[in-house]
Amino acid sequence: MWEYLQFASGAGHHRVALTMAAVVLVRLGIGSGPCAAEEGSRWQLGGPIVTYWAGPPLTPAVAAQLAEGGWNLVWAREHELDVAAQYGLRAQLQDPLLTPESLEDPEHRQKLEALVDRVRNHPALYSYFLRDEPNARDFPALGRLVEFLRERDPAHLAYINLFPTYATNEQLGTQGDVVTAYREHLRLYLETVKPALISFDHYHFRVEGDGEQYFLNLSLIREFALKYKLPFLNIVQACSWAPSMRVPNGDELRFLVYTTLAYGAQGISYYVYCWPNHVGGMALPDGSPTPLYHAAKLLNREFVAIAEELQPLASLGVVHEGSLPQGAVPVPADAPFRVEAEGRDCGGFVLGYFGAIEGPASHVLVVNLDYRASVNAKVRGPGPLEQFHPGQKIWEALGGPVVSVRFPPGGGFLLRSR
Repeated sequence: MWEYLQFASGAGHHRVALTMAAVVLVRLGIGSGPCAAEEGSRWQLGGPIVTYWAGPPLTPAVAAQLAEGGWNLVWAREHELDVAAQYGLRAQLQDPLLTPESLEDPEHRQKLEALVDRVRNHPALYSYFLRDEPNARDFPALGRLVEFLRERDPAHLAYINLFPTYATNEQLGTQGDVVTAYREHLRLYLETVKPALISFDHYHFRVEGDGEQYFLNLSLIREFALKYKLPFLNIVQACSWAPSMRVPNGDELRFLVYTTLAYGAQGISYYVYCWPNHVGGMALPDGSPTPLYHAAKLLNREFVAIAEELQPLASLGVVHEGSLPQGAVPVPADAPFRVEAEGRDCGGFVLGYFGAIEGPASHVLVVNLDYRASVNAKVRGPGPLEQFHPGQKIWEALGGPVVSVRFPPGGGFLLRSR
C-alpha cells in the first residue's frame, strides 16, 4: 500500500495544497539520464515535460511505474533525489523553505541557502517548486525569491503554477471581465516575477457538459508565451474531486493532450496521478494502474515525440475549422493548410501552424475536436504532404498536397509540406 503525506484543501475548489516537502522529477529526453548542470549555466527546457500533480512519495516501485508510463516529471522529497537519478529522472525540488518568507528571516534564509547549496549539483535536480496559484499581490515577493534562486543557482528553474481563466477577480487579484482580468494577471506575473516557464491549470470536463473557456485559456497563455518568448505547460484534468466534475476517459485525455500540443505547449501535466478523495487518476491507492494510466502511457510518448519535433519551430497560428468556442480564431481564406470532414458533421478541428519565425507555415498539427467518435477528413497543404509517426519518430511521404486521414476520437496528426 502506498503511504500518503498529509494534505489539505488548497487555493481554489480543486487544488491540493502542497504543504508536504516533495520533489518533482524530470527526465528530459527519451533514453537520456540525468546530468549535473554546468556551474553558472542558464536553465534550459531540454526535452518536453510530461508530469502529474499530486501522487505518492517516490519509492523505487513508484519511480519504475512512472518511467514505464512515460512520465518524466514525478513527485518526491529531497532524500528521494537518489531514487530519481537511479531511474533516469531529474528533479524539481519542493521544500517548506522555498517560500518568500524564508528571505525575510535570517535563520530561514541561511537554511534556504544551505538547501540550495546541498542540492544544486545533484545529478537529478531540474528545478524548484515555489507556489501554486498565487494572487497578484504575491508577485513582488515571489519575484524576489525567483531572483534569489536565479542568482544562487541559475541552472535550475523556479517553478510556479497559475490560476485558470475561471478564477475569480479576488483569486487573481485583478479586476474586469474574464479576459481583461486574466490578461492583467498574466502581464503582472511575467513582468514582476520574470519566470522562465509559464504553467497553468484548466479543468474542462464536468458531469453536465464541458467548460466554456478551455480554448480561451490556451489562446491567452499562448499569446503571452510568444510575447515573452517562454515555453508553457498545461495541467489538465485526469480525475474527479467534486460531484460536478467527471473522470475523463482515454479519448478525452487524448483530446487534452493533442489540443495542448496544437497550441504550442512544451509540457503536459495530469491532475492527479493518485490522491486520497479523488476518483480516477492514473493509479489506485494500492499502486495498481487505472485505465487512464494505460491510455496515458501511449499519449505521453506521443506528446514527447511531437513536441520534440515542433521544438525548433515557432508557433505561427492556431485556427479552428467548424465550431468556434471562446477564444477560437476561424481558418482564414488564405490558410496554408485546411481540413474538411468527409461524410458527416463533427465537432470541428483545431489546426496549429508551425514553421520558421516570420516564415510560411511548413507544419500543421490537425486535431479532431470530437472526442466521442473517429472522423474521416481531407487535409490540404501548400505542397506534397508528409505525416509524422510519433511511435517510430519517422516521417512518411503521403504522395500529394491533398490527403484523406482518419482521425481517432480527440486525436490528431502532425503533417508537413515539402
